[in-house]
Amino acid sequence: MQPALTIDPDSLPYRPCVGVMLINSAGLIFTGRRIDSTAPAWQMPQGGIDEGEKPRTAALRELGEETGIGPDLVEFVDKVKGWVTYDLPPDLLGRAWGGKYRGQRQKWFLYRFLGTDAEVNIATEHPEFSEWRWITADDMLAAIVPFKRDVYAQVVTAFRPHLA
Repeated sequence: MQPALTIDPDSLPYRPCVGVMLINSAGLIFTGRRIDSTAPAWQMPQGGIDEGEKPRTAALRELGEETGIGPDLVEFVDKVKGWVTYDLPPDLLGRAWGGKYRGQRQKWFLYRFLGTDAEVNIATEHPEFSEWRWITADDMLAAIVPFKRDVYAQVVTAFRPHLA
C-alpha cells in the first residue's frame, strides 16, 4: 500500500477547462462512458484549454476530438456565465494531470446537434468513450461521478430551458 500523499490542495491551481453539453433535437443530452474507468462513469465532452486558445474554440476542438462531431454539425445555443470549479477527491489529488492541479475551472457551452446519430464517431484518434447515448438531465446527474455532480447540477440549471 502506498503512503498517503500530503499535498495541500490550496497550494495548487485549477486546470483551465471547457465542457460541452450537446443536445439533440429532442433536448436530450449526449453522454459518453469513460473508456479509462472500470466503473460506469458517464460524462459530457470536456477537456483542457490549450495555451493561448479561446474557450469556445477549445470547446469545439474537444467536441471533435471526443465525438468526431465537427463544428459544421452543431449550433451554438448558450454558455454558462462565468466559470465553475470542482476539486479532485483525495485519492486523485497529486496523481491526475501529473499532480499539477487541485481540480478544474470550467467554462461550459451548450450546442445543438444538427447531424444524425450515424455521424457520431467516438472511435477517434485518442478515444475517451467506450459507448455513448442520449439521456435526460436527471439521468445525466445520476450518471456523473460524485465529485463532478455539483458542477453538472449548475450546468443543468443554467441550460434547463433548452432541455427535454
